[in-house]
Amino acid sequence: MEFLTGLWTYVIPFLVVLTVLVFVHELGHYWVARRNGVRIETFSIGFGPELFGRTDRAGTRWKFSAIPLGGYVKMFGDADAASTPSGAVRTMTPQEREVSFFHKRLGQRAAIVAAGPIANFLFAIIGLALLFSLYGQPYTPPDIGTVQEQSAAARAGILPGDVIVEIDGQPIERFEEVQQIVRFNQGTPLALVVERDGSRVPLTVTPEITQITDRMGNTHSIGLLGIGRAGMEYRRHDPLTAIWQAGRETVNLTVGTLGAVGQMISGSRGTEELGGPLRIAQMSGEVAQSGVVALVWFMAILSVNLGLINLFPIPMLDGGHLLFYAVEAIRGKPLGDRAQEYGFRIGLALVLTLMVFATWNDLVHLRVVDFFRGLIS
Repeated sequence: MEFLTGLWTYVIPFLVVLTVLVFVHELGHYWVARRNGVRIETFSIGFGPELFGRTDRAGTRWKFSAIPLGGYVKMFGDADAASTPSGAVRTMTPQEREVSFFHKRLGQRAAIVAAGPIANFLFAIIGLALLFSLYGQPYTPPDIGTVQEQSAAARAGILPGDVIVEIDGQPIERFEEVQQIVRFNQGTPLALVVERDGSRVPLTVTPEITQITDRMGNTHSIGLLGIGRAGMEYRRHDPLTAIWQAGRETVNLTVGTLGAVGQMISGSRGTEELGGPLRIAQMSGEVAQSGVVALVWFMAILSVNLGLINLFPIPMLDGGHLLFYAVEAIRGKPLGDRAQEYGFRIGLALVLTLMVFATWNDLVHLRVVDFFRGLIS
């Protein structure tokens, strides 16, 4: 019974979430490739041996595979799921070249590769727009209700009743925007402009770095000012406003994620927050139990992260292909086969290293490492 409960609580939500996001990503590649006349041989959710599938009238094999940790679209001329060219590319007939990915113009190939990450961003925007239209967007005016004593805000001269109108030159409309900017800050001074008694007052405040543990047991290092909001509400939007606000929210998620990655690279932020499949499975189960609204938010965040990761300029990922295409555009011809082969090998090593590191973080976070240490000691 415990096994069945765990399966239903964590594994099923994880597989549903991952399947949807992978399908959206690969559908972006598929849709743009077909619009550019490329023959698609395989559309797979997962890797490894096929579990079940069907072949459509265009000759594409749609299938689910045994290892549900990703997916791929195999186009005509691909040697494998990473879209490396097969040896038959050079000996294709004119008819085969017309439907081969590698014989399309540079701009067409770049569009097909970029379509996957773009689909993930669009999915986040559409999901959040539906949420903001049907349920409402969290909206709190940037009014300061309380200021904790001896906090960063108190030392900077922020007072209850102040309204934050600007941070580092960025206009502020909601208290949630203040939270997002401050949380990702790692002790860097912020230039605030607050409205007080009808006048605008410039202030400088440095968030305090604080370790917190969320309800899922994850430990995070975040910045805090020590202020509280005056109130909170949810605002439902018309479709156009919802799309606009969802786009802004997606941009904020993207900027915040890139900022966090930059902090990890510079060493100002710990890497223990990086999570892999086990952490995603745990969070999927927890969020699914919180309701549809929380699940949509979670999937939007994951979709943005999936799109961003795939745009990193690492061979094996979409961003690596786009990097090769940029070099091709500058040189006027593609990189040599050997250079591309070494690039893919390096990319594979980097991706595998990141996966191992993230999985190790998961095992430490879930106390699996402590369990085995206890058995040995």
